[in-house]
Amino acid sequence: MKRMFFVILARPENPDNIGLIARAMKNTGFSDLRLTQVPGLDSLSYKTAVHAGDILDQARLYPTLAEAVADLELVFAATAKTRKNFSSLNLGDAVEKIFSFPASTKIGLLFGNERTGLTSEELRNSNFRFAIPQASRQPSYNLASAVLLTLFHIFAYPLPKKKKAFEKPLPRRGQETVIRLILKKLEAKRFVHRTNKAHVEDMVRDLFGRLTLTEKDQSLLLALFSKGVDIQAHEKERRT
Repeated sequence: MKRMFFVILARPENPDNIGLIARAMKNTGFSDLRLTQVPGLDSLSYKTAVHAGDILDQARLYPTLAEAVADLELVFAATAKTRKNFSSLNLGDAVEKIFSFPASTKIGLLFGNERTGLTSEELRNSNFRFAIPQASRQPSYNLASAVLLTLFHIFAYPLPKKKKAFEKPLPRRGQETVIRLILKKLEAKRFVHRTNKAHVEDMVRDLFGRLTLTEKDQSLLLALFSKGVDIQAHEKERRT
């Protein structure tokens, strides 16, 4: 079965980069492009796309990143910066992890704005973060170059030997439902408060993103947290 990949560009500014990315996708066998906060595509994008205009024709535009990833089951986000609250893989490990999931898994490859990269808020919409190796003290890769390097590594990855794959995760919208409920319960318990809110939210999203929640996980976690189970009290009772 052919794998389902979706290249997602968050707030791209340069039309020529969008075209170059479409060309890189055509070169490596990818076809689904999603763009957020872009009013439309102009002639410069088509000029640099060369023979990949059909990818631009079929590109989907979204007002928000959350909407762009809602139906995807896994999102891998490219970031050049080390993030305090988000763990990161190198590109090789990220590609290997991609191929450890069923071929039917809908996987998003997320790239940020040319100047700012992905914000912490945008990273919350991903399951895994990855970085592309580069020489020390060099500026980050150009957006189109980063996309091409990522796609080529996936394109050239040798087909893995048959082994038991991870279960197929929930779509991001389902994962988000669980994460929001857990955060709400943590706030109610005053574990999350005004001074640590952003820090704890990022860490919770990083953890549950990497867990790649399945339908079975969702059912269990919703049952536990929607009924207000006091885990600490339960553990104390078990020990006595």
